[in-house]
Amino acid sequence: MTRIAVLQMTSGIDPEANAAAIEQALAEARAGGAAMLFTPEMSLLIDRDRERGRAQIMPEDADPRLRRLRAAAAREGMWLALGSMAVTTEDPAHGGLFANRSLLIAADGAIVARYDKMHMFDVTLASGEAWRESAAYRPGDGAVSMPETPVGRLGLTVCYDIRFPALFEVLGQAACDVIATPAAFTVPTGQAHWHLLQRARAVEASAWVIAAAQVGQHADGRTTYGHSLVVDPWGDVVLDMGGEAAGLGFADIDPHRTRAVRTQLPSLANRRTVTTAD
Repeated sequence: MTRIAVLQMTSGIDPEANAAAIEQALAEARAGGAAMLFTPEMSLLIDRDRERGRAQIMPEDADPRLRRLRAAAAREGMWLALGSMAVTTEDPAHGGLFANRSLLIAADGAIVARYDKMHMFDVTLASGEAWRESAAYRPGDGAVSMPETPVGRLGLTVCYDIRFPALFEVLGQAACDVIATPAAFTVPTGQAHWHLLQRARAVEASAWVIAAAQVGQHADGRTTYGHSLVVDPWGDVVLDMGGEAAGLGFADIDPHRTRAVRTQLPSLANRRTVTTAD
């Protein structure tokens, strides 16, 4: 049994303040007996004013806030699954677009895994909200290697990825014990699909799903759904942090539960390749 902490945030337009909140959460998580802290998508900056936000986005290895968090993780002896942050890239094929990057930081402060969000949130909702993530961000190329962590093999995804089961099938076939699904869901899509999708992905992958989320009214004017979740491999919700406020939650990840579900319902082992008939 491994205790984890989940940070529900209302990140704003000041990366220093957001980093300070995560740094404090690392200390509180350690004091609460957790071995690992999970944070939401865009933990260090949420700003829909892309020109204003551009001044705060830089290459991963140059970002002082990331250095600060790596040092804090090492100081606390805590693993940190940084849900995602915006970084600049030098990929000329994508015209200098940013990457929405998830980072896994070990208890010694080393970055042991990186994943760039694959699926861009390009939608126009019935509420009138319109989002074009691809205007500023380039998509990642695919799933990354699944490192061993205090909770077992960890798969990385980000937000809108939750709507694409093929990615989770890859992570399930790779025998991930836990899948991180950090997010900044809109309120309309959250009310309609958040719990449904998180539970479905946990069942399909026979894995724990840890979904740290943004919540509430942000400084840039947007509102996010919250309801950070921990879901077990059977699809049962063991933590729901609600949709009202930021805060820190705790859950215990039980590897015996994972083995029991995979033995009782071995859907990953029973999978067959589907082809279309001629």
